[in-house]
Amino acid sequence: MDVQSQLPIFVENIHKSYGKVKALDGVSMSVKEGSIFALLGPNGAGKTTLIKILTTLLSPDAGRAFVAGFDVKENPAEVRKRIGLAGQYAAVDENLTGFENLEMVGRLYHLPFSQVRKRALELLDQFNLEDFAKRKLGTYSGGMRRRLDLAASLMGNPKILFLDEPTTGLDPKSRLEFWEFLEELVRQGATLLLTTQQLGEADHLANRIVVINQGKVIASGTPDELKSQIGRDVLELHLQDKNRVSEVSRILEDLGREKPYIDEDSGQITLPVIHRTRSIIEAVRRLDNANIEIADIFLRRPTLDEVFITLTGKPL
Repeated sequence: MDVQSQLPIFVENIHKSYGKVKALDGVSMSVKEGSIFALLGPNGAGKTTLIKILTTLLSPDAGRAFVAGFDVKENPAEVRKRIGLAGQYAAVDENLTGFENLEMVGRLYHLPFSQVRKRALELLDQFNLEDFAKRKLGTYSGGMRRRLDLAASLMGNPKILFLDEPTTGLDPKSRLEFWEFLEELVRQGATLLLTTQQLGEADHLANRIVVINQGKVIASGTPDELKSQIGRDVLELHLQDKNRVSEVSRILEDLGREKPYIDEDSGQITLPVIHRTRSIIEAVRRLDNANIEIADIFLRRPTLDEVFITLTGKPL
């Protein structure tokens, strides 16, 4: 049996250009069943283009992509039957109520009418929208529209779900509730591929991460594996006197391979260091000699934000 028929998502050497701009330049990856797979990259890296190809909204220029065992170019209708998609912006009809929007999506999935009504009510309850089911979308807040859009992507009970920045517009409480809902979907056997600008979201949810930059895959692995690729601990310290951060940055600069990152507003200095214990001891000694008071100092592992900056040279 071919590998592409065994995996929910299989991508091999995908290319896509818009004129002279290469959006995707030989991207390959695979996603295991019952997992959450996160796609990270700066704006313009090619994430949304790849999502559109996998959901049959775009055709690749070269390469192969299979979803649920079907070639996205040769069998787009079969792919669409088996997936759900929530894009970056709420794809809802302003002139319909919340229930009517879900009802419309259910009919597009060719679900029986009785099943459409039942499923729509279940999802409205799940996303705390039951009290707004009969209200038109013009009365919904941005976060409510986003929740309805996410509910619509689940109307067909898809086993493979594509989420392009799914928690955009959600408040922190709603975001945490949505994370719990995604984790429950995976426990029930669903496979999720998501893009996100929230690195904490990827760190919390993803079983595996691929980082794309300028249309190419530049790193892949579990969150822990990506953090280990940097191979350095991070020295973080906070000063009593915020006005001395630049001075401290110069004093400690040679303890790391990179220039320290300073935040003058908070009095925080962050430095990836070469040596663990020696670095923190030497930092304390130097600052004591310079009569600089430390409010807090500790070593920690890199965050995904720091991994991302190291890999791409820019923050997400």
